[in-house]
Amino acid sequence: MDVSIVRELASPQGQALLRSLPPYAEDEVLRLQSRLRSQGHSPTLVAALLTQHRLRDRARAKFGEFADDLLFTQDGLEQASRLEVAASHAGRFYTASLATVHDLGCGIGSDAIAMSALGVTVLGVDADEVTAAIADTNLRAWPDSRARRGLAEDFEPPADPLRARLGVWLDPARRVPGQTGRHGRVKRVFRLDEISPNWQFVLQVATAVPATGVKLAPSMPHDAIPLGTEAQWTSFAGEVVECAVWWGPLARHPGRTARILAPGRSPVEVTESMADPHVPLAGGIPTSGWLYEPDKALTQAGLLGIVTATTRGREVERGLGYVLADVETDLPYARRYAVLEAMPFTAKGLRGWLRERGVTGLTIKKRGIRLDEDTLRRELRVGRKAGDGASATVVLTRVAGKQAALIVELAS
Repeated sequence: MDVSIVRELASPQGQALLRSLPPYAEDEVLRLQSRLRSQGHSPTLVAALLTQHRLRDRARAKFGEFADDLLFTQDGLEQASRLEVAASHAGRFYTASLATVHDLGCGIGSDAIAMSALGVTVLGVDADEVTAAIADTNLRAWPDSRARRGLAEDFEPPADPLRARLGVWLDPARRVPGQTGRHGRVKRVFRLDEISPNWQFVLQVATAVPATGVKLAPSMPHDAIPLGTEAQWTSFAGEVVECAVWWGPLARHPGRTARILAPGRSPVEVTESMADPHVPLAGGIPTSGWLYEPDKALTQAGLLGIVTATTRGREVERGLGYVLADVETDLPYARRYAVLEAMPFTAKGLRGWLRERGVTGLTIKKRGIRLDEDTLRRELRVGRKAGDGASATVVLTRVAGKQAALIVELAS
């Protein structure tokens, strides 16, 4: 797709065509293609229409009904901040009373849209011409906000960003164009010195413009967090989606924080001040009690101490995240399982336990133990579904240096 096709899709006629398409169905694509071609539309336009039709269908998981008003690229959709996360970013810039935000690496414009919707003027740039044109199209409801092709490195901060009420949002590229991994996906980078623009440039911008934020990978190392900033790990539905670092007026709680988002639930935030820095360790495999599985944003942020302090529990082994406790309490940032039985883990021992109880369907959760689940299932002689037998959940992990199998039940 080139810029001329983006303009054609963005025109009133192009938008009307997109709105006229039926709900997306994979088995109807060829029939729809033939229908559009028979109406006299060019092959190039038809291909672009069908691509947008498919991407909009996928985008509803991130953007809900707003997906039907946006244009996408495949990579842009995968990298875009989902609606709830973009709204969280935008809220920081809005609360800081910023008039203008430079979005350096704006992608398809999801963050720019969220900021513009709150009345913040956004000036976005993206190195890819088509992506920048799509972002500009997606910002059409806010004439003062625009996106253009450009390099983040060409940004020149004003002499007095505070007086100008100016902020910067960066989303450095973490993929290597033209390089794919073994599964055919574009290669990703995780080290700060491999992102583009690089980490040194980000630090230079943050020095020049106090109100700066940057979106990074969840693997952000704790020792790289600049002094006085807030590094917030965010999860959605249990999966960590980013670590964002905030400077100056955008930093609400300097240090490490976690933000936990889930459909139909209010956001939950945990700060360093809420977590005990000392996390005690379990002394052995338990015979009863409770197993807590903290949200991954909490463990990535290194804030497990809030779970151990609240439950008077102990981490199974340093760095694994599971917490064992005798205290039963509901936590908004951790799942709670009742420990029904526990034993040292061997495939033979677990197989005997399952056979004695007629368990034929097993859910396996593992952490800290390397094994192939399919191979283990063959050794245990169990499937994922119970069939005519009983079902159970087993957590395979390490407790006090030993491999353990915990038979658990999720608390209601």
